[in-house]
Amino acid sequence: MQICYNDNMEVRSKIWLSVDGDPVFGSGREALLKAIDNLGSINKAAKDINISYRKALSYIQTMEQRLGKKLVVRQTGGLHGGGASLTKEAREFMRKYELLEDGVNDMIDNKFVEVFGNNKH
Repeated sequence: MQICYNDNMEVRSKIWLSVDGDPVFGSGREALLKAIDNLGSINKAAKDINISYRKALSYIQTMEQRLGKKLVVRQTGGLHGGGASLTKEAREFMRKYELLEDGVNDMIDNKFVEVFGNNKH
């Protein structure tokens, strides 16, 4: 007997990394770093992902401390204002995280099809 499930059913997962049991990186912090990279500003990035500047700064400091690597270079004001940019280490870390996330999602998708079938009737 084959049991049919809703054709719209899909599997979802969330991946985060921790150091000594404390969260260090996941989709929210990834979004923050991507926004900093795109907007060149911690303040603009924080507004873009709807968190406070203080929380964004706290995330950055926590990530840098737990990873032992500088992720964001900050420039204070001046003639053309301040800004922020990602370090090479941050870009490489994000690239590896995305590879991990893609690989895990592929495995989960395959297992979902194995367990529930392809749901196409």
